[in-house]
Amino acid sequence: MKKLLAIVLCKLGRAVGKLVGKGSSLPGKLALKVCPDILRRVQLPPQIIAVTGSNGKTSTVEMIAAILRAGGKSVVYNEEGSNQIEGVTTLVLTHAALTGKVNADVLLIESDERYAAKTFRYFYPTEFVVTNLYRDQLTRNGHPEWVYDALVPAMHPNTELILNADDPLSSCFAEGHEKVQWFGLDRCSISADTPSGVYHDGAYCPLCRHPMEYEYVHYNQIGSYRCTNCAHAKPKTDFTATALDLDAGTLTIDNETEIQLAFRSIYNVYNILAAYAAGRRAGIPSETITGVINRYVLKNGRMQTFRLGAHHGTLLTSKHENSIAYDTNLRYVASSKEDCVVLVIVDAVSRKYFTSETSWLWDIDFDQLNVPQVKRVILSGRYCNDLAERFFFTALTEWSVEPDIAAAAAQLRESGSEEVYVITCFSDRDKLLTHVEKEA
Repeated sequence: MKKLLAIVLCKLGRAVGKLVGKGSSLPGKLALKVCPDILRRVQLPPQIIAVTGSNGKTSTVEMIAAILRAGGKSVVYNEEGSNQIEGVTTLVLTHAALTGKVNADVLLIESDERYAAKTFRYFYPTEFVVTNLYRDQLTRNGHPEWVYDALVPAMHPNTELILNADDPLSSCFAEGHEKVQWFGLDRCSISADTPSGVYHDGAYCPLCRHPMEYEYVHYNQIGSYRCTNCAHAKPKTDFTATALDLDAGTLTIDNETEIQLAFRSIYNVYNILAAYAAGRRAGIPSETITGVINRYVLKNGRMQTFRLGAHHGTLLTSKHENSIAYDTNLRYVASSKEDCVVLVIVDAVSRKYFTSETSWLWDIDFDQLNVPQVKRVILSGRYCNDLAERFFFTALTEWSVEPDIAAAAAQLRESGSEEVYVITCFSDRDKLLTHVEKEA
């Protein structure tokens, strides 16, 4: 009786929520109040794929869903990105019959890394993709190794792990685990000899605390690593990006599968690799996966183009309080060939929690903008003065402050015709887009 009541309550709550534009987690929360172990009582699809990590969860899940559907599978996934246990419960019960059976081939779950252990208390994924683990929302998550410890209980022995071989921390999930598949990127034109960024969380082995050595690095601490004391090192990869040309926008996997990159970012390369690996493990042919990715446009609006007066603009959206998300977008700007102006907006800090803590700005490598083609930088938003203080400690000299976002947009509209890049977070994205013209 409790099971039926929880399902009905969730379905009603979801229906009402859709009418008011909300309700991705509250219906699940109510269902859990009625029946705390409801996720044990339902009949789930035979394949359950979970995706977690500090960055790239949503993009990777979207690609996996498109790949599986192109391969003829019916897929249920949390399209709204509500990824804690309440949101997952809403997803499952919304798609369940009153008997509790979820009619689909695959249940695909984006899971918050801190709360995955709660989500998978009553069932476990058949495959678990971990994109990466690094600094993310420090006021909420603390150190990445704390997040790692929170994730460990979610890794069931019977689950096949699909791990980023190039990440020295998330690769540790393979310790003592029998079923593991690896994805990674070989040395390529963008690789460096030493870790980049303003900090180096990969300086010491997460297993034995001895110094780590790097053969090459793709960004921050992501690359080919080896502990100087224990056996922890980049493993041999099962799905490998064997060639990458960001200028040409091409990625080659396993020396034979070529993919065209709509978004020419190293960050996007790893999302594609994770989705490719998950698709192949689900039995989808490589040519089907390639066709999907070549046609695929991300739905979450991370990258959008616009017009602003005589300027062509590109909006690059970064995850809140996540320095590496900002670093990868700054790297994208620095790799551009045309003269440009950069607008950095920080008007909100967190997407979910009230906080004005901005220490994470000091983890962002803004010196990447110290290149000849970046002619000037404008800092805007409520926290523009926090940004300005950070910029005082960079090598950049051509930067200014305009607190009002509308005024910053007007300032750009009225002068020049250079390329414009806007770096901001999801909450601040529309605050800029309301002052620009859409691309024709």
